[in-house]
Amino acid sequence: MKAQVKWVDNQRFLGLTDSGNSIVMDADKHQKTAPSPMEMVLMGLGGCSSVDVVNILEKARQNVTSCHVDIESERADAIPAVFTRIHLSFVVKGSKIKASQVERAVNLSAEKYCSVAHMLGKGGVEITHSYEIIETE
Repeated sequence: MKAQVKWVDNQRFLGLTDSGNSIVMDADKHQKTAPSPMEMVLMGLGGCSSVDVVNILEKARQNVTSCHVDIESERADAIPAVFTRIHLSFVVKGSKIKASQVERAVNLSAEKYCSVAHMLGKGGVEITHSYEIIETE
């Protein structure tokens, strides 16, 4: 896997992947024209975990119609302002979804599958999880 990041202007940068995708990042706290690099880390964690959770639930034949994860974080006061704590709160919608299956999916993602979570955890970040199931018809 390879990537390239190019300076655009001010504190904006363009990230390019070897798979042909791109994204703009903006570290300017006032402009906020794009996600900051640290916001990208949070979204990467949420995306990695969500892929795992949805895939595991689908394999368990759970009728999931929607899934999102709300992510809250805390950062160190000193520089480098690394993440110290991150909490992922999954909201799974569907019909007759078993809580035990959602709990299993979240735990498997956290403990086994999510590479981003493992990297952050090895860096000292405390990562916690919760979930909510919303029944739909």
